[in-house]
Amino acid sequence: MDKEQIEFFRTYLVTQLDELIHQAGDTVSGMTASTESFPDPTDRASHESNRNFELRIRDREHKLIKKIKQALDRIDNGTFGFCESCGEDIAFERLKARPVTTQCIDCKTSSEKMEKALGL
Repeated sequence: MDKEQIEFFRTYLVTQLDELIHQAGDTVSGMTASTESFPDPTDRASHESNRNFELRIRDREHKLIKKIKQALDRIDNGTFGFCESCGEDIAFERLKARPVTTQCIDCKTSSEKMEKALGL
C-alpha cells in the first residue's frame, strides 16, 4: 500500500474517531442533564427503553472506538493492511469497506465458518 492510501485511511479513521467521541460526549451530557419526572408508568417505561437502546448503541460505538485506535496504531507501526492470520495484504476494497479489519477476506471467511461449525 502506498503512502497516499495510508494517509487516506489515517484521515478517514481520525475523522470517524472524532465524530464518535463527540457523540459519546453528547450522550453523557444529555443523560446527566435529564431530570424528567414521569407520573405515567407507561411514559417512564418508554423513556427507559429509549435510554437503554441508546446505551447499547454507545456501547457498540465504544467498541468501534477501540478498534479505530488499534487501526491507527497499526498505521503508525507499519502493519496496517496486512492480515494478522496469514500475513498477506488485505485488499484495498475490503479496507475501504471496513478499515478496522485485521484479516483478509479468505481468513475471515474461514474463521467465520469455523465459528459457525463450533456454534460460537
